[in-house]
Amino acid sequence: MFNPNATDIDGPIVFSPENEKQLATLIQRYPYKRAALIPVLHMAQAQFGWLSPGVMAYVAQRLELPEGKVLQVASFYTMFDKKPVGRHKVEVCTSVPCCMMGGFAVVRHISERLGIGVGETTADGRVTLLEAECLAGCGYAPLLQVNGEFHENLTPERIDALLATLR
Repeated sequence: MFNPNATDIDGPIVFSPENEKQLATLIQRYPYKRAALIPVLHMAQAQFGWLSPGVMAYVAQRLELPEGKVLQVASFYTMFDKKPVGRHKVEVCTSVPCCMMGGFAVVRHISERLGIGVGETTADGRVTLLEAECLAGCGYAPLLQVNGEFHENLTPERIDALLATLR
């Protein structure tokens, strides 16, 4: 059961006034509260930075769902972060087409340049490196996204230029 006084993030776990309005709009849009789960998880992640156990419990309470159901959905979809991430989330596509075009080489290059492995964040908290199963850009492989923005037809030089902007 969610304890509104408990916190596992920086600050209280309550939606901002703007997000309270958004929550009300979302709940009205769907025939059942549970149908709003994915958009509410996106909203919560945007506000809190990641979906901590406390944040997921809060979402469960607000949508009148079992906490386990919220965890199931948040764990199934890779766009939800269950641990803190850096300011810049770099997700490299490592599906088969991208890997055939150099996806794993992109991961290795970034890992070497940043000194971190997949799933890790740089010591300064700026960059988290992740693999993505498919970014639906096979014709532009290899590719990655940084905070949702796509970067396609990657070369070592293009990767280095991109990483320089993240520092």
